[in-house]
Amino acid sequence: MRRLAIMQPTFLPWAGYFNLLAQVDDFVFLDDVQLEKQSWQTRNRLVINGGAQWVSVPICHGGLDQTILETRVVPDRRWRQKLWRTVTQNYGKHPHFADARGILDVVMESEEESLAKLNEEVIVYIKGQAGIQSDIHVASGMNASGKRTEKLIDICRHLGADEYVSPVGAKAYLTEDDFEGRAPCSLVFQNFTPSEYPQKGVDEFIPNLSVVDVVANIGWNGLVEYVR
Repeated sequence: MRRLAIMQPTFLPWAGYFNLLAQVDDFVFLDDVQLEKQSWQTRNRLVINGGAQWVSVPICHGGLDQTILETRVVPDRRWRQKLWRTVTQNYGKHPHFADARGILDVVMESEEESLAKLNEEVIVYIKGQAGIQSDIHVASGMNASGKRTEKLIDICRHLGADEYVSPVGAKAYLTEDDFEGRAPCSLVFQNFTPSEYPQKGVDEFIPNLSVVDVVANIGWNGLVEYVR
């Protein structure tokens, strides 16, 4: 049985993204859909000065319908240096900062101009460090047709999926669009509830932060257990 998940490539994703990756045989980056303003594709949250704050990747604004793949990262590299300073100032004394620094190195050294490609490069690096074996595909290379659910169904058909694993947040529209009645595979929903881990620098645990926070606190070995 081949299990499939499809997700947009997000910036420094939360741990649940990698839980989904770990559950499937095939994982598709949905890179050819419209970029939404102030979305997870361009930003995520870290602990900064004791609270959850946003870090982001600046982009060059194009047309209203530009895709994530078409969206270009601002070429001025000062934003990367600012990200580096922010993370090192707030996480430099964490027990596994050396592991988290590897993620930053990918962002700092990447030559990718596309937002999608930058995010994908970071995600694939983290996937490798976590020992996740799923095969990676990109939607833009499949010429999948349709919008929203129709596109997902076409990708499922293209890859011969037996089971589609979806985040719970998509349940309403997948039900509305009758995914199960139209797709060539069964539908299951991700069941991931993030547990608390030793989180340095806060008074109370803050859930659902970027995976950078998880890795800085419990390391790669801890992440492997956390997302499984």
